[in-house]
Amino acid sequence: MAALQYLESLRNDHPELSDWYTTLADLYQRKLWHQLSLKLEQFVALAVFQAGDTLIQLYHNFITDFETKINLLKLAHFAVIVSRQYSEKEAAIGYLEGVAEKLQNTKETRIEEPILYIKLQIALFKLEQGDQKECKKLLEQGNATIDSMTDVDPSVYASYYWVSSQYHKTRQEFAEFYKSALLYLAYISVDSLSESFKLDLAFDLSLSALLGDNVYNFGELLAHPIIKSLVGTQVEWLYHILEAFNTGDLVRYQELCRVHQAALSAQPALLQNEKKLLEKINILCLMEIIFSRPAEDRTIPLSAIAERTKLSVEDVEHLLMKSLSVHLIEGVIDQVEGTVHVSWVQPRVLGIPQIKSLRDRLDNWVDKVHTALLSVEAETPDLVSS
Repeated sequence: MAALQYLESLRNDHPELSDWYTTLADLYQRKLWHQLSLKLEQFVALAVFQAGDTLIQLYHNFITDFETKINLLKLAHFAVIVSRQYSEKEAAIGYLEGVAEKLQNTKETRIEEPILYIKLQIALFKLEQGDQKECKKLLEQGNATIDSMTDVDPSVYASYYWVSSQYHKTRQEFAEFYKSALLYLAYISVDSLSESFKLDLAFDLSLSALLGDNVYNFGELLAHPIIKSLVGTQVEWLYHILEAFNTGDLVRYQELCRVHQAALSAQPALLQNEKKLLEKINILCLMEIIFSRPAEDRTIPLSAIAERTKLSVEDVEHLLMKSLSVHLIEGVIDQVEGTVHVSWVQPRVLGIPQIKSLRDRLDNWVDKVHTALLSVEAETPDLVSS
């Protein structure tokens, strides 16, 4: 059989992988397709096959012999891995379109899932070719397909959100990239990613969080393990800037900007949006001021906000109006009294210091309730006698 002969030739070329080829041949002969697909999944991940066209040859000389007998989503996974070894994007797209056509012809149920997985890789290749329009079209079709399905495999979701994030990155749509990249991370294991990939993604996520419109919640990103990839690297300063934004620490932010001025200067996007970043951290400073005050003391003098944010009272009013317009807070500005009464603050993912502050306030509340209870108990005999 041609497939077995091909494995034998590979065994002769790579004697160090003899055990792998023996296992693959055994599972193939015994027609244990599920076990064979699992073994192949491990096999194609070996470092020795990540360069050249070895996987392309493996697909055409071995996998094609039983491709429709294994789990079709697994086949789509293999096809995408193989497609990345083509030196020409058009050849890779043609290969994937051929696999998608084979899948369509199987008439199997739930065929949409593996076909979608392949089309998303085609969308990524189109984006790399500079064809944003076609990439967007495939993403929209993919979104409609996902919405029409139930119990979608996590790998399909991950692929969709990854391609979506790269599309928005290309267009410098920071908030949309941030949202898509976080959703991508929700469907994959961070441990499965290489260190260099994690560092690049953590860097991009951090920049998009800082620059994205209406992104004011940094707690979710700081709580994600991928952000720790920045620590101990040349871009660790970015991690500390995120922490400063999360706590609305304007003084800390300005100090970091001064110390890391050279590194910041190397990031054009940060330089171009310097005013926007200052406005954002002032808003976060305002939210921190509100959060740190007891619920019964939410009428804040504008002068107190001006002191913390280093702004004039007039600029504080603009800051409050911006916060109200993007629905970060609800309240009323009293220009006569020079105060703002805040009735609601947008919920945020809290960091450890903020949770400790919340705990202290709960402890104070418990003490007040206990004092009130003792007072009522002390007054009860008098109430009964009267």
